[in-house]
Amino acid sequence: MKLYTAKTETSAENKIVVDDMILTKDIPTTAGSKMLEGYVSLFEAEVLTRLNNAGYGLCGKADVGEFSFDLLGETSCNGANIVDGKLVNAAARIVSDGDAFAAITLDVNGSTRRAAAQSGLVSIKPTYGTVSRYGTIPVACSGETVSVTAKCPMCVREVLDVIAGHDDKDGTSLPEELCAKIKKGAEAKKAEKVAIIGDFLSCVYDDVKAKVDAASEALKAAGITVDVIDSKVIESARVAWNILMCAELCNNVSRYDGVKFGYRSRNFTNLDELYVNSRTEAFGETLKTAILFGSETLSTENYMKVYDKALRTRRVIVEEFAKIFQEYDAVIIPACSSLAYTEETLKNKYIAFEENLFTAPASITGLPAVVSGSVQIIGKAFSENTLLDLAKIVKEGK
Repeated sequence: MKLYTAKTETSAENKIVVDDMILTKDIPTTAGSKMLEGYVSLFEAEVLTRLNNAGYGLCGKADVGEFSFDLLGETSCNGANIVDGKLVNAAARIVSDGDAFAAITLDVNGSTRRAAAQSGLVSIKPTYGTVSRYGTIPVACSGETVSVTAKCPMCVREVLDVIAGHDDKDGTSLPEELCAKIKKGAEAKKAEKVAIIGDFLSCVYDDVKAKVDAASEALKAAGITVDVIDSKVIESARVAWNILMCAELCNNVSRYDGVKFGYRSRNFTNLDELYVNSRTEAFGETLKTAILFGSETLSTENYMKVYDKALRTRRVIVEEFAKIFQEYDAVIIPACSSLAYTEETLKNKYIAFEENLFTAPASITGLPAVVSGSVQIIGKAFSENTLLDLAKIVKEGK
């Protein structure tokens, strides 16, 4: 089992691990792909700079699936991490083992949230634009977010407070006055009503249902009203997000051509063969599938009826959440269908495109999502402090 792609020495009291989508100056960043084998960046990610300045120390880099859009890291060029027949996420395992205080990951397709749910950890995907993505490997830029995973809500809050904030180097970074809303000490609304979207419960196993029931009971015991509601609209996020994610991924990986950096095939006689053979040899099957789907989506024939329709669906989902938040302070959705993925699960080559049924709603809308007590809690933009308060109730029962 390979958890680390590289380990570093640090004397810092609080150690952090970053996943292999976060650029570092002194050790390679490979995005779990043979295409970037040995690549070392000339600069480091903004989030890493902020953590270093705050006294945190880097203890290493965690392995990821190829470009981090798979289930839990199983498509890594280093192979899947299987322990006792179950798939293990590297960053989550490092935090669970106590080797790192927290993990900084790029949440592209929900693997961070699935890993936290299955490991009993706490994870936060903050409001889009509140944490700089400068120095991360781009995949699906309109929805991916730098996220934090730790053992408790207070640990997550502490790290998020360090990395959140405006960054001039990131064109999608929000103004500082908006970013400040998610930091410690910012005014947070006390949650009074929470909704569970019942449509998703028919798609999960009993172990996940039990976690949702436990979260509901903990919230009710704290005096919070919990209702079960239906919303078929939000379920449509999966299809729309798969379309947008693959289209954006297709464009972003087009830079890996075997010419400027990264893997280069030795088997070519002209430029076309260099491109084709380098990508054929270096990219994995799942990534190639996504590239082909993204290319087809962006074709002249399909652009308006597929890609543009997905963009309009995104707007409908945003409006549906806004309607729900007029009455409720947060929404509970499972983070995954099961609390364990087995080798049998991986026989389905498209499982990552199906399992994101639960994580796509927060990805496609840019809304903040916290995983605690193995359930996912989604809130309004900039409601991170409210969500972390709810996470504390769910995790600790108080």
